[in-house]
Amino acid sequence: MYRLMSKWSSQPEYIRSKTWYFMPMVNPDGYEYSRRKDRLWRKNRSRSKISTCRGVDLNRNFNIGWNTIGSSENPCRNNYHGPRPHSERETKAIVTYLKSIEKNLVAFLTFHSYGQVFVYPYGYRPLKTKQYKTLERVGLEAADIIRRRTGKKYDVGVTYSTLSPSGGGADDWTCAMLNVKYVYTIELRDRGRYGFLLPPKQIAPTGLEGYTMVRTVARDIV
Repeated sequence: MYRLMSKWSSQPEYIRSKTWYFMPMVNPDGYEYSRRKDRLWRKNRSRSKISTCRGVDLNRNFNIGWNTIGSSENPCRNNYHGPRPHSERETKAIVTYLKSIEKNLVAFLTFHSYGQVFVYPYGYRPLKTKQYKTLERVGLEAADIIRRRTGKKYDVGVTYSTLSPSGGGADDWTCAMLNVKYVYTIELRDRGRYGFLLPPKQIAPTGLEGYTMVRTVARDIV
């Protein structure tokens, strides 16, 4: 975000001609808990009516392929999908906001870690979106730029086979329900050596790799 906005006046036309929307924090309670109590906390902090365990995996809570694959019915598991689709305030807020800008929405990029992959829908079943040829081409282009600049390899492909099968994801929902053309889940560094505990010295180059994907997508949008 900083790189994009701080140099806005010198950005190319394909950047400045577009409206950009950012959701820098989609799980504030879970994030705060990860800073204070459990560094690797994944879920939000909602209370369960059936267990003393707290939290729902928000990226398993969307109403597409919910409770089918890649999630758990057990509230104590990290990938607990919640009692019903869109049960969480955070999920509802994201859905409401995306629907409010639906007419303008051409691309949806969601950033995660780790794995070094650019994946596109779908994850809840072995099916490719109708835009898969474009998504594959753009993803490979970004991956090639990154490889030449930083030496890091990013794989590109369908979520179901390239990353892991999973239902209830924000990316699948946005693609299927809002018919957004460019939908990617960007899994940043690394491939498992440090995992979720990436050294601070890798923050800047990792950010550059994510930014490269953003620019590549923006350039492809007519």
